[in-house]
Amino acid sequence: MATAFIRTIILYLLVSTTLRVMGKRQIGELSSSEFVITMLFSELAATPMGNPDAPLAYGIIPVLTLLALEILISSLFLKSRRIRKFAVGKTSILIENGKINQEEMKRIRLTLDELIEEIRLKNFINISHVKYAILESNGELSVFPFGQEQAPSRSDVGKKDDNTFLPHTVISDGVLIENEIERLGKSSAEINDELKRRGIASHKDVFLMQIDEQGTIFLVPKEGKK
Repeated sequence: MATAFIRTIILYLLVSTTLRVMGKRQIGELSSSEFVITMLFSELAATPMGNPDAPLAYGIIPVLTLLALEILISSLFLKSRRIRKFAVGKTSILIENGKINQEEMKRIRLTLDELIEEIRLKNFINISHVKYAILESNGELSVFPFGQEQAPSRSDVGKKDDNTFLPHTVISDGVLIENEIERLGKSSAEINDELKRRGIASHKDVFLMQIDEQGTIFLVPKEGKK
């Protein structure tokens, strides 16, 4: 019992020290290689911790080896931008000057629903207000709205904006969202009629269409369509 207790303390201190040496970033800010190594640390330490018959070195040596590997990789990242881009990835501009980059979204396999959700999580209710949306290499989405260079001050927080209305997505990547159309008190036929008035033959030619509670329409045709 005492041996297991001491082994657990040693491995805990080893893993904690190793993570401290690696850096002080949070889990959400880790690169893919750093995240994999962090997960391996816990697995390697758990083996001798849960099995008293396994030599303590079975946990210590692999952890120290991974630490040396992580330090080597970090050094390569500092010396070579190309290696870092290959291992960590690059930023993706998803919205530029208010225009959704459909090809980039397809490349990174990001759906419209996911993009809209991430923008809402950044406290922007309407995608049409976004000038730039950039997916950083750590997976975080940076959002910059039109006509706003700074985040709201403390005095602005909690103020009611009477000009803000919740948009409803009625077409997403060529598909009619029936329940959202019904919530607006409209029908699919009305949506198609609106598209024809705008010179669009079918909802299948629309990448995104949103209508807010005041009837304001935000429309993005699919690339290559009129």
